[in-house]
Amino acid sequence: MDDLVERFLAGERRALARIISRVENNTPEGREYVRALFPHSGKAHIVGITGGAGSGKSTLTGALAREMRNRGYQVGIVAVDPSSPFTHGAILGDRIRMQDLALDPGVFMRSMAGRGALGGLAPAIDDVVSVMDSFGFDYVLIETVGAGQDEVEIAGTALSTVLVNNPGTGDDIQALKAGIIEIADILVVNKADHPGADVLVSQLQALLSLAPAGSRRPPILKTTAIKGEGLGKLLDAIDAHRKELETSGDLAARLREDARHAVLSIARAILLEKIRQATPEAELEGLVAKVAARELDPHTAAERLAAAVSA
Repeated sequence: MDDLVERFLAGERRALARIISRVENNTPEGREYVRALFPHSGKAHIVGITGGAGSGKSTLTGALAREMRNRGYQVGIVAVDPSSPFTHGAILGDRIRMQDLALDPGVFMRSMAGRGALGGLAPAIDDVVSVMDSFGFDYVLIETVGAGQDEVEIAGTALSTVLVNNPGTGDDIQALKAGIIEIADILVVNKADHPGADVLVSQLQALLSLAPAGSRRPPILKTTAIKGEGLGKLLDAIDAHRKELETSGDLAARLREDARHAVLSIARAILLEKIRQATPEAELEGLVAKVAARELDPHTAAERLAAAVSA
């Protein structure tokens, strides 16, 4: 382990890949790597890129990484792909969309399967991002699954969240719903060369005008990622948001909230695993059968499972 950590800290990409594999698989060895490397993290700016399926997040992420590279930044990318609800397998197609970045020595990309996790992220995302941060990247980009309106978990991991919208989907109002839009630090209307882009910008502006007086209004930018248009302004907006966090004192508060999110997420996973280990399969199936037959409510069943751990 010490040898691999030394190679990692020396900047060896193969060591980075091997450590991430262990961390993603949630092995005891992987957790030891996170403990060893965590003190080296805290320098990268974590950028979340989220939005509905088909909004062009993958193309935008790749184009933004190229713009960052043009300015001399080192970039890590974590692309989360949807998993089968049955096998938890994933195609990891973001590697296909960003394959031209694979040969860039200043970019490291990792595709991760969502494995059924809610909120558009993968279960080990916080640890993987922490490892990438420790490696010394200037930016770590996180592209979420893109399942819909519930991808708010990214706000607990990223320091700057970019919400991607696109016109002409037949239901532009989805972008305006509470929750998903409230996490946005920057709003992007991608595919801005399509009809309806200006209308969508106007809708977003109208929505933001309803915000309480004094609240922050995120900038609205237009991009055409497939043509590389508008990416410079987007990176400028990300850098401006980073400076805003630093000068306002909000960065410390954001880091505390992100730390709270990480601690509670890991604690939930630990407790769930303890419940599984403490509960015989026959007992679990018996409770499930009673709930399915309406002989027992799910809250009482869950309390019985939790009691076995706390006893």
